[in-house]
Amino acid sequence: MTPQILSVNVGRVQIRPTSKLGRTGIDKRPVAGPVHAGPLGLDGDEVADADHHGGVDQAVYAYAREDLDRWETALGYSLRPGQFGENLTTSGIDLYEAVIGERWQVGGVEFEVSCPRVPCATFQDFLGEPFWVRRFAQDGRVGTYLRVRRSGCLTAGQEIEVLYRPDHGITVGLTFAARALQPELLPRLLDAPELPDQYHERARAWMRTPGTAS
Repeated sequence: MTPQILSVNVGRVQIRPTSKLGRTGIDKRPVAGPVHAGPLGLDGDEVADADHHGGVDQAVYAYAREDLDRWETALGYSLRPGQFGENLTTSGIDLYEAVIGERWQVGGVEFEVSCPRVPCATFQDFLGEPFWVRRFAQDGRVGTYLRVRRSGCLTAGQEIEVLYRPDHGITVGLTFAARALQPELLPRLLDAPELPDQYHERARAWMRTPGTAS
């Protein structure tokens, strides 16, 4: 299957009284036609909690339709594009095995795989599934954030062309496992210079005093 973008999704900040902050932009909805992507994300998309979301390292979030389909079976109900808060619903590309720093061409945009998503309480509240953060994390297929290396427009249906893949082999899946499940893997993250600084800081902290990285 040719890798492609099935859906481009954006969302405005909304009030959700049950969420920790009371405001969230997690509710993404598909949009038709071209959407401009810049260093801070997609036009029309908003971030409520700028301390933990957004910025150049988390400009755009991609999640695979194949993984939505798995969760549909597990949860017993349909999941629309954007329901996991993703900006890009992809098909035909294994985001778990995407290498940190690999670059994609989609339409007029060049993306760079930057780091995995770390699920939060807002995601659990939005989905309405008890213990969802733990369940989603244990599954490990959390999708990936993307930097925008070259701004431009993209639209649903366009192909994903992998332009470059670093040879260090540090994948999105391995990075998330080190971050959330297997801290003994943290030192390996130092081999991926493209990761945000916080990942390298966590790795160095663990190496200084194993078991204390936070």
